[in-house]
Amino acid sequence: MSGSGDKLSARGAARRINASRRQFLKGTAATVAATSTGVSKAVPATSLVKTISHGEFSITVLSDGHLTIPTRFLARHASEADIITAIGIAGDLVTPPCKITLVRTPGETILIDVGAGPHYMPGAGKLADNMDAAGIDRKAVTKVVLTHAYPDHLWGLLDDFDDTPLFPNASYVMSTAEFEFWMAEDIAARLPEDRRNFAPSAQRNLTSVGNRLNLIAPGTDIASGIRAIDAAGHTAGHIAVEIASGNEIALVLADTLMHPIISFAHPEWSPAADHHDPDRAIETRKRLLDRLASDKSLAIGFHLPFPGLGRVEVDGSAYRFVPTT
Repeated sequence: MSGSGDKLSARGAARRINASRRQFLKGTAATVAATSTGVSKAVPATSLVKTISHGEFSITVLSDGHLTIPTRFLARHASEADIITAIGIAGDLVTPPCKITLVRTPGETILIDVGAGPHYMPGAGKLADNMDAAGIDRKAVTKVVLTHAYPDHLWGLLDDFDDTPLFPNASYVMSTAEFEFWMAEDIAARLPEDRRNFAPSAQRNLTSVGNRLNLIAPGTDIASGIRAIDAAGHTAGHIAVEIASGNEIALVLADTLMHPIISFAHPEWSPAADHHDPDRAIETRKRLLDRLASDKSLAIGFHLPFPGLGRVEVDGSAYRFVPTT
């Protein structure tokens, strides 16, 4: 683990995060209240689990619940009318689902991201409950891959009761670029103003796992058949994850493709969440869409409708997502 993590004490980080949680939740509540008309009534279910075979592996998708965000966040530079036309739903709020991918190989049980935990948004943070409901022992997880340090992917790392890692026997993997970005002393100045309160909790969670956190570069094999893929732009070191077994290949997209229509039909539209390098995020989207359409790999989307499994097809000058059942 990088020595920069040692610069933060767990006690100091804990004090900061309590204030950060209150500040963020207050801001989120204000945003939701201000845009509450027209919210979608189709709230995603929280107790959803699906398992498929994948070569010698199995892949389980578990719901972590859903977020509630303003519709305009789906594309920062598109007009509200264009967004509504694209998604076919009018309303000020949308409720994107959140899903975690669990991969069982002959030798490992690997979790890709850990969800939001109980302190981000009321509709999210259902992973632990859904793992329990599915009979999945959290102690059996041998490795956790953190695609990036946004709250809905990272804040579920710790047990809410005693601030110990929720997956006590796991080692952890994150890209070096992502870790160094969030652990930098000047992190607040590097973030948009409305995301600066993400930083203390990112530092708290990443510090908590200590030397069990392994930093890697894109292209690194995380385990046999599991590889980190460069997907930067959304955040500084954002990664996707390739899962290959036999002739079967799947790509866990994390936040590369976040909407089942916009991300495919309009990959040039930038969601508000692409804070680090929106232009690079667009290039990443187009590159992965082209790959998925060409090699017909299975796509697994964190924010795509449950279970988030499907294929990508060329559609004119853009693409479309075709869910698999």
